[in-house]
Parts: sequence; C-alpha cells; structure tokens
Amino acid sequence: MLIIAGIAVGIGIQVFVGSLITSLQADLVDSTVGSSPHITLLPDDDADFVSGALVGEVSDDPLVTTAIPVRRLSGIYTNGEDSLALSVTAGTSDDLDSIYRLSGRITEGSYRLDMAEILVGIGFSEDADVHAGDQLPLVLPYGTVGEYTVAGVFDLGAAAANDRLAFLDDASGAAALGQGADEYSAIEIQVEDVFASTETADRLAGIDGVSVVDWQDENEELLSGLAAQSGSSLMIQGFVLVAVALGIASTLAISAVQKTRQIGILKAMGMTDGSAGRIFLWQAALLGVAGVLLGIGLGYALIWGFSFAPVDFTVRPQASLILISAAIGIAVALASAIIPSRSTSRLDPIEVIQGA
Repeated sequence: MLIIAGIAVGIGIQVFVGSLITSLQADLVDSTVGSSPHITLLPDDDADFVSGALVGEVSDDPLVTTAIPVRRLSGIYTNGEDSLALSVTAGTSDDLDSIYRLSGRITEGSYRLDMAEILVGIGFSEDADVHAGDQLPLVLPYGTVGEYTVAGVFDLGAAAANDRLAFLDDASGAAALGQGADEYSAIEIQVEDVFASTETADRLAGIDGVSVVDWQDENEELLSGLAAQSGSSLMIQGFVLVAVALGIASTLAISAVQKTRQIGILKAMGMTDGSAGRIFLWQAALLGVAGVLLGIGLGYALIWGFSFAPVDFTVRPQASLILISAAIGIAVALASAIIPSRSTSRLDPIEVIQGA
C-alpha cells in the first residue's frame, strides 16, 4: 500500500504540474497574442501600400486561419489642456472581430463600426472622459481633423492596449489616409498554431513588395520565459520519476531477498527460470497500474482544488499528458522489476535449500 501510494503521489504531481504549466502557457500566449495578429505583411521600402488582393493569396496557406486587410494611422485627441495619442486600426467590423475578438469585450455601448464610428479602450475612455455616444475629434496624420462618434468602449485586458488602441470603420480610415479602395497599410494574419508562425512567415516572405513581421521576432523575452517554464516542469517531473523508480526498485529488491527460499523451493518443484522472474514483473505491473490509477485520480483532485485559488486562469487536464504519465509510471514500475526478476531467475534451488 505504501509503494502504491508513492506511485500515486508521483503520478498525481506529474499530472497536476504538467497541466498547470501547460494551461499557464496557453493562457499567457492567448492573452499576449491570441487577440492580435501573429504575422503582419507591411509594404516594403519601395511601396506605399499593400494590395487587398493579397488576402486571397495569403489565405491559401494551409496554416493561415485568418487574413484581413487593415489601414493604420495615428490620431491625437486634445481637450485644450491634455493631448492623448491613439494608434488607430481601420477595417470592417467583421474583419477586426476575427482578429481582436472585440465583440465580446465591449464594456460600454455596442460593437459596431458604421460610417464615422470609432471604438476606444477603457483606459483612454477614463483618461479623456469620453464615453459611448460622445463625439471624438482627432488630429489625423496630414493635419486634418476628423470627428467620430464613439460607438463602444472595449477592454482587451492589457493596460497599454486599453490606453492607446482604437478601431475605426474602413471608409473613414481610407479617407483619413487618402488611400484607394484596394490600398491598405497592412495585411494582418493569424495562424492555427502560434508557434508555427515562423514557418508560415518564411513562406510569405517570398511575396513581392511586402516585408513580413513575425510575432515571435518581437516577443523573444516571452518565448524565453515559456521555454524556462517548460524546462522547469520537465525537471520537476524527472525528479518525481526518479523518486518513484527508486521506491519501486527498493521494494521489489527487498521482496526478492525475502522470498529467495520460497523461489528456490518452487524452482526445485519444477518452476522455470522465466516463470520465477515473471513473479516480480507481475508484482511490479500490479503496483504500477494501481498507483497510476490512483495517481490520475489524485491529479484530477489537485486540479479541482486549484480551481478555488484566486487566479485568473483555469487549469485544464491535458489528455495527452495524462496518457504519457500513465505509460511512464507503468514502464518505470516494470523497469524497476528487471533486476530482482533477473536475480531470482538465476537462483540455484539446491544452493538455496542447503543455505536455508
């Protein structure tokens, strides 16, 4: 029972720590780049714009899930005393929602971008004292002043974004920049796997007239932190496996010594070497299976208990991790039985009986 409990604790910690680190990484990646472009196509040094026709070409890439044309411009809001700068992205409401998920993050007003309507962040709304339904005058890139109606206020969960980002309807963005119907500032792209963006970016780099910006190139510190988390998780699980293996091996070794006389008598009665060795393999398998099943239950219990912790993300059980942990636990148990299994299979029954 003690060795089963030891295996269960080891497997339970593996399941919990692995699920915790994986969920934390997924939440961190989602909050950082989940609602932003993974790859951006910008006009190269010899061009003033990118063509909206590139959306069709980009969408043919097997890893691309979303590609939208946008217009980017800067705007300055001033109330006579203070000035606040905004980074404005203009596009259709459906396109912008597919990347930034704005429709589910509106805290005031509604999500719409009709003609001359703008969406602002909650931080900017508080600083400028501008709310849904108010008029928002902005000084545009060429010195002109545009006046827009605030359709809604959003909360992207990041202070920098809430303070400085705004979203404008496509026609107003084109008018502010003086761009034609097929002329855009950028093509914003999301891919199925955010960590496969570099592979996709390398393929898109062959398109003429554009430069490619990959989110991984601009977030090296985040990637370094994720790698450190994964490394620490693997190290913890490795030490747990070593502890479990030593516990099982020592128990089986002691069991083999204690049962030497019985094994000798059984071999004298006709038991084969293979059958004698399999006794300990079966014992290890039973210990491993029982410990793994209890460990998986313990892992789920730890995950359930963590749901009551005051944190902003949910730990989700990882099916692949649980299967791998179960396979490793049983394999470690069987591997730990190899030495006592081989030693008992080589016992000479005559020497054992004479020594008894």
